[in-house]
Amino acid sequence: MTAYRLYWLDGAGKILTAEWLEAVDDDCALAEIRARNENRSCEVWEQRRLVGRIDPN
Repeated sequence: MTAYRLYWLDGAGKILTAEWLEAVDDDCALAEIRARNENRSCEVWEQRRLVGRIDPN
């Protein structure tokens, strides 16, 4: 399992809150966050590497 950092963003793109997420790989980490359907923007990081950004639909 890989540890990812999930940053929830406000409307201006600033960090509101953060949490840890463990997943098998990048695709699984992004899929898990999309499945939550939080309807807010977030960025997923693995150490210093941006894995992806998810914006509300």
